[in-house]
Amino acid sequence: MIRLKLSALMGERKLRISDVMRDTGISRNALTRIYREEVDRLDLEILEKLCRYLDVEISDMLQLEDEKSTQS
Repeated sequence: MIRLKLSALMGERKLRISDVMRDTGISRNALTRIYREEVDRLDLEILEKLCRYLDVEISDMLQLEDEKSTQS
């Protein structure tokens, strides 16, 4: 399973969804779904905007978890 770490990255920087929305132009709906990890697919343009905005690598944004740890 792939986990999105947007909420943790935003929390570290004390950012709100409205801040990211205003600064990146990404819709509130899209950001909220990514923040809550409610997406099945992630648009590469959005991923790029978030990585550039947060000044992180893609590997900082995504985390691959073992299947065993997600079945608990």
